[in-house]
Amino acid sequence: MLRDINLTVAEGEFVALMGPCGSGKTTLLNLIGALDGPTAGKIEVAGERIDRLTGQRLARWRSRNIGFVFQFHKLLPVLDVVHNVELPLLLTSLSRAQRMTRVTAALAGVGLQERAHHQRSELSAGEARRAAVAVALVADPRLLVCDDPTRDLDRTCADRIMSLLQRVNREQGKTIVMSTRHPNAADYANRTLYLSQGELAPSADVSSLLSPIVRRARAL
Repeated sequence: MLRDINLTVAEGEFVALMGPCGSGKTTLLNLIGALDGPTAGKIEVAGERIDRLTGQRLARWRSRNIGFVFQFHKLLPVLDVVHNVELPLLLTSLSRAQRMTRVTAALAGVGLQERAHHQRSELSAGEARRAAVAVALVADPRLLVCDDPTRDLDRTCADRIMSLLQRVNREQGKTIVMSTRHPNAADYANRTLYLSQGELAPSADVSSLLSPIVRRARAL
């Protein structure tokens, strides 16, 4: 449960959220991405009061504005990479040719052109996570919501994912809000915030929170 969260993220900013397990990081991301609704207060994203949207209006807003990178890749095993990346575009008015142009660009952006026709079982963990980033980017969202995107990756793969997200932020101007348990991943962000027991921690409390975070963090 979150309590008295007051957070402003500027357009084009890359923000990392850190905190112990159960501190509210994923809950906050779900609220920002309109997967959950608040019981009180307001949430404004990209100029829209999303706490006032419901049903199809909310779903349409989310599909146009938010790209999600979850802890696990969520690729459909029965589809190859190119068709997984195409999925978010199937409900749009884009033609097949237009969809493929976007898919090709997204795969090029994450360096997976040569793996486009491979299925999930033929990808490494790092490749699957990069494919998930392509899925998030293909609809050209304004905001990327990333929930622990380097989870269970080795250091080399994790650095590649974080370098990719940093490049997307700097070169495409995408706003990114990311949760992570790994200080090395947070270093790629412009700003790091710390949550404790559902609250944003004052800067004076950060040192007391950081030690347990570092102890829990596995090597990237």
